[in-house]
Amino acid sequence: MLRRKARRGQGEDAHAVHGDPLDAAQERRVRAVLALGGVPQADLLDGVQQVRLRLLERAASGREAPRDVSAWAAVVASNLAMDWHRAKRRQDRIGERLASLRQPAHPSGEDTSLLSLAVARGLDELPDAQRQVLVLRFYADLPVRSIAEELGVPEGTVKSRLHTAVRALRARLHEDEVV
Repeated sequence: MLRRKARRGQGEDAHAVHGDPLDAAQERRVRAVLALGGVPQADLLDGVQQVRLRLLERAASGREAPRDVSAWAAVVASNLAMDWHRAKRRQDRIGERLASLRQPAHPSGEDTSLLSLAVARGLDELPDAQRQVLVLRFYADLPVRSIAEELGVPEGTVKSRLHTAVRALRARLHEDEVV
């Protein structure tokens, strides 16, 4: 019985023993933020590894660990997604990606596909700062206070960016006659 408990205890600390700074739930959250930020499926693993590397570098440099590793990792993932977008824009102005999204693979969920496409287009058109807070708030489910702390901006700025982003996205969806 004691051996079983000891083994269970070892399993729970597997991340710490193996030096992995992210647990499974944090890794899923990072993947979700990257995916919702527009990073292709093929690049998600690299993005997760980048977040791990930055957390390990932070610890190696002697800086204090983030108070909320999950929130910190989501913000880093959001920043990586923004970086990816900038690079992608420089390469081909996102034209090919949008063209492939216009042809839904499954006609049975046509309404859902149209809404998803319209939201993706709307997110792509938002300024980086607005897209970042929108993804962190509604897709990573971070509270305004955490977003403000992690981005180093006042809560009012986060609220303002959210308000402006939601209004612009709503207008875009009405313009496309999706909602």
